[in-house]
Amino acid sequence: MQAQSECPSLIELSDLPYIDAEGQLPSQFEGKIGVYAIYNADKVLAYIGYSRDVSLSLKQHIVRQPQQCFWVKVTTVERPNRTLLETIKAAWIEENGAVPVGNGDAATLWEQPIDVKSQMLPEESVQYADPQLDDLQHQRILKQAARRIEQNILDLLAERGARETLRFNPKLKDSGLLDLK
Repeated sequence: MQAQSECPSLIELSDLPYIDAEGQLPSQFEGKIGVYAIYNADKVLAYIGYSRDVSLSLKQHIVRQPQQCFWVKVTTVERPNRTLLETIKAAWIEENGAVPVGNGDAATLWEQPIDVKSQMLPEESVQYADPQLDDLQHQRILKQAARRIEQNILDLLAERGARETLRFNPKLKDSGLLDLK
């Protein structure tokens, strides 16, 4: 982690585990503005982003892409300056030599709430497609699928040693979306 107004290179920054020895996500970035680089288990750069609250964004990413978030590098800035954040992000992509998968075709998977409909089990999809169901019944099916997907994510993170409490937004589940509150 660094706090500065210049553009640090990725190689200068320390790798931080996404889930520490106590099972917590990096909380030292709570409320901090910065740019972050997320690496998979093999330390291959998977995504570069910036945020007004790096800690919150890191939580969102591990929920959306739990099998890709193992290491992180972060630089913080004192004042919100979109141009500076974009400059650092672009420099890191250039330093990497290629656009990370999460900043390319898979950007939606990293940046948007989880679409429950795309992860429904075949029997859930058949049930949801029944034209005789009303809106309330569709909502019930979406909620049921969202709860199953949420539990799968939480189980996967628990297997990795995460002990942090992650709360999902219950209102989004009705519309078939899954994201943190």
